[in-house]
Amino acid sequence: VQLQASGGGLVQAGGSLRLSCAASGFTVDNHRIGWFRQAPGKEREGVSCISSTSGSTYYADSVKGRFTTSRDNNYNTVHLQMNSLKPEDTAVYYCAADALYGSICAGEESLYSYLMDYWGKGTLVTVSS
Repeated sequence: VQLQASGGGLVQAGGSLRLSCAASGFTVDNHRIGWFRQAPGKEREGVSCISSTSGSTYYADSVKGRFTTSRDNNYNTVHLQMNSLKPEDTAVYYCAADALYGSICAGEESLYSYLMDYWGKGTLVTVSS
């Protein structure tokens, strides 16, 4: 099982970026996938979650209305569209997967990193003011 996040970069405040998480060794449609981020000197925090099959989503309050996660089953990839970016969004972003087949996003627990089993290397997002 491998996850590879990409798409990070430097953007001005108010701008947009689209992150991608390419998976291999499992099918993203069958597992919930989460995005997490870790800013310098801070703990890792959950950003978003997308459920298996139904594709229902859950977001942290800090990104709700600005970020959207989606799944492309043709490419076995999950995306995170980030709009209206703020300097406080600056962090390394990681995607992670729940090993449980048919796993879904269920409220705040969806954003708990310790519940995820597979992790990719992160991609750095820097938002300048």
